Amino acid sequence: MSAPFYVSPDQLMQDRAEFARKGISRGRSVLALSSPAGIALVAENRSDSLHKVAEIYDRIGFLAVGRYNEFEALRVAGIRQADLRGYSYDRRDVTARGLAGQYSQLLGAAFSGAEKPYEVELVVAELGFEAAGDVLFQISYDGSISEHHRFAVLGRDSDGIAARVRAGLDGEGATDLPAAVRLARAALSEDGPLGADALEVAVLERGRGSRRTFHRVTGRQLEEWLVEAQ
Repeated sequence: MSAPFYVSPDQLMQDRAEFARKGISRGRSVLALSSPAGIALVAENRSDSLHKVAEIYDRIGFLAVGRYNEFEALRVAGIRQADLRGYSYDRRDVTARGLAGQYSQLLGAAFSGAEKPYEVELVVAELGFEAAGDVLFQISYDGSISEHHRFAVLGRDSDGIAARVRAGLDGEGATDLPAAVRLARAALSEDGPLGADALEVAVLERGRGSRRTFHRVTGRQLEEWLVEAQ
């Protein structure tokens, strides 16, 4: 009888991490950026129907990069969890922190025990009543969570994009939502400015006057926001 094939736990985790990172790196980047008027959620995405940016609950948005079928299943699971908690207790009990914890458990369990890890990374963004209260939770393929307050970047060349965002924030910055979208577009552009048809944009708008704060920026409105930068 032949001896069973052995792989050390360290090597196994390293191989799974490399597998997940390769899948994620094939996707175009996404960026969440806080401003005094709200949070801009911007993705390089030329599809009109396969969204990387979505609404989870009243003041909570979702961004993802990686395999579409996997992060779409996670998005739906997050909506169901938020609706159940909001209905069973109170809408104020639905928080980005709680959802990030649920996603962390799902991704962490798949990374360590499933046949293959998820090839996705997520951001769960929650709009505060003031800019200082905005919070962005980044959840990686292995379930690890990091908390951000000004911006969060996912996808390939995330370090380069983050550097361009910091440089922009040191200059004019994200003074309002159109300025935040322009800064995000500039940071995501590697080979020249991205047009409106190459971007998926949504915002969590502060002071909207309704319980729901999420809305998509498309068509003429998006073109006007981008043209103001010229």
